[in-house]
Amino acid sequence: MASATIRDVARQADVSVASVSRALNGHSNVHPETRARVVEAAKALGYVPHAGARSLSLARNHAIGVVLPDLHGEFFSEIVRGIDRETTARGYHLLLSNMHADAELAAQAMRSMRGRVDGLIVMAPQLDPAALNEALPKGTPAVLVNTSDGGERQAMRVDNRAGMETIVRHLLFTGRRSLVHIAGPAGNIDARERREAFTATLAEHAPNVPVRIVEGNFREEAGARATAALLDAGEPVDAIVAANDMMALGAMNALKDAGVVVPGEVAVTGFDDIPLARYMGLTTVQVRSADLGARAVARLIGALEGARDAGVEFVTPELIVRSTSDRQSAA
Repeated sequence: MASATIRDVARQADVSVASVSRALNGHSNVHPETRARVVEAAKALGYVPHAGARSLSLARNHAIGVVLPDLHGEFFSEIVRGIDRETTARGYHLLLSNMHADAELAAQAMRSMRGRVDGLIVMAPQLDPAALNEALPKGTPAVLVNTSDGGERQAMRVDNRAGMETIVRHLLFTGRRSLVHIAGPAGNIDARERREAFTATLAEHAPNVPVRIVEGNFREEAGARATAALLDAGEPVDAIVAANDMMALGAMNALKDAGVVVPGEVAVTGFDDIPLARYMGLTTVQVRSADLGARAVARLIGALEGARDAGVEFVTPELIVRSTSDRQSAA
């Protein structure tokens, strides 16, 4: 059976198509009895307004689209929590999609939201600027989060260099001299900046300490595998500097399985300060992911309401020292 149309609703309610549109879109110049009749007819027929057609008759959808590289993991959950909190407080709805690590999927996710949202929040750290600009819908306001340069669009960025520098300096201050960095995935802007900062900080503050980097992918299993391989190789290591908290937690599990004492023999640090890191006593840098998401929403809605706000806004992480690197916890 074909879906009901707006003309079917108009015929059932014995009003014009324009009256149905005004009634269902909340216009004030509709008589209460007419509105009630239209709503009753729409319910009886199971009529659902088409998002694309509805956008043609409204200045706003009061909806924000959010496109993330993944929907799993505490970091993304915290980002979404902050976004949802702010959109709800401001009377907007949220449409959520993910793109994994594929440029074409990113483009599809963004195209699917055209006509359904007023603006986009896009977190695509794995896309290069050319692919990103190609994927972003023309004329749709957007705020980019931890994403490569998107031209003149607004952006929120974590200061990865500052965060990693504080971690490395902390470990050097506590006497660690055999540091190993478990890096994030190749092509990811956050992973690249954290890797570069690890190298640069050692070169500046401990030029005699060798730079040692092993590959990872931001997942817990990668941290565990990399750490187990380091232990099997028998190479000296007294600090594991993971590019995010999940890999750091994986490293902690591998060290525990091998009977290595943390932090007495090996210190472990992460990056992000996801909720689980607090319960595990993990030293890390706090990004305040939920606040980052909320701020992105505030900037986007500000732009939709006419605020002139361009450029990149940096969020500087704060070092949080816990038991996985504190010498006093080694007893």
